[in-house]
Amino acid sequence: MTRILDLDGGPLTALRGRELTAAVAAAEGRTLVGEVRPNTAVLAGPDGTGGVCNTELAAAFGADVIVLNMLELVFDGAVWNLPALGRFDSLDALARHLGRPVGVNLEPGDVPAARKATVGNARLLCDQGAALLCVTANPATGADLADIARTSEQLRAALGDDAAIWSGKMHMAGRTEPLDASGMRRVAEAGADGVLVPLPGTVPGVTREIAAEAVRAVHAAGAIAMGTVGTSQEGSHRSLVPQLALNAKEIGVDAHHFGDAWLAGVMDPELLYDYSVAIRGRRHTWSRMARSIRTRP
Repeated sequence: MTRILDLDGGPLTALRGRELTAAVAAAEGRTLVGEVRPNTAVLAGPDGTGGVCNTELAAAFGADVIVLNMLELVFDGAVWNLPALGRFDSLDALARHLGRPVGVNLEPGDVPAARKATVGNARLLCDQGAALLCVTANPATGADLADIARTSEQLRAALGDDAAIWSGKMHMAGRTEPLDASGMRRVAEAGADGVLVPLPGTVPGVTREIAAEAVRAVHAAGAIAMGTVGTSQEGSHRSLVPQLALNAKEIGVDAHHFGDAWLAGVMDPELLYDYSVAIRGRRHTWSRMARSIRTRP
């Protein structure tokens, strides 16, 4: 059985769809997903340009999977224009550059057409090498879990069984509703093979008991659960990390998501590192950080 923990180089970068979901499940709660807004350089070069981008920083500090948030699908012929990273002819090329599978957020709410969760956008992303599609909702966009479930069902019907579709909410997104087991189970039953579950301590009212029940319901429906930190606490104090990480282990999530709401569209990388050490120890954390796409074919 393939564990994402054990992969690097070409095999890791090439993970796609249901194979990615299965590799995450096999790692037993030790997969780290870094969400970033990809168009911003965090550490500029000596002349004020170039330097290190968000995606590179998240990968360097231990993320196994990178998810791009608020990516406007500016597709110019055959080139994705990401100013802080350069120009890539596909998302697959970006994945090879990072040495990580790359997914993309799509949204059913009030968002520009370029990042709307339509079948056309989803197919374009898959054709260009997206490892997974995350159907979710940014702040104040107005989507609820019913919207997310309906969209996930449409994408599953159009893309077939092989696509990885991880869906859900990591905050209210402008539509207050219970984030509980029944709503998350409906998302899984609609066709998502991964469901987002806000970690206890991130969204008001999501207790350990509610989150644990939600994870059990998601697993019973045949999906994996991704615990999320998406309420700006990805830029909080390092002392918060043990609480979040142990809560996540206790409720049983398969993957751990860190959002982009710190500075320049990325999480605090030191919190990402601390969280990684908490959920999988220094052995696996350092291994992921030290492995390079160039070390193995």
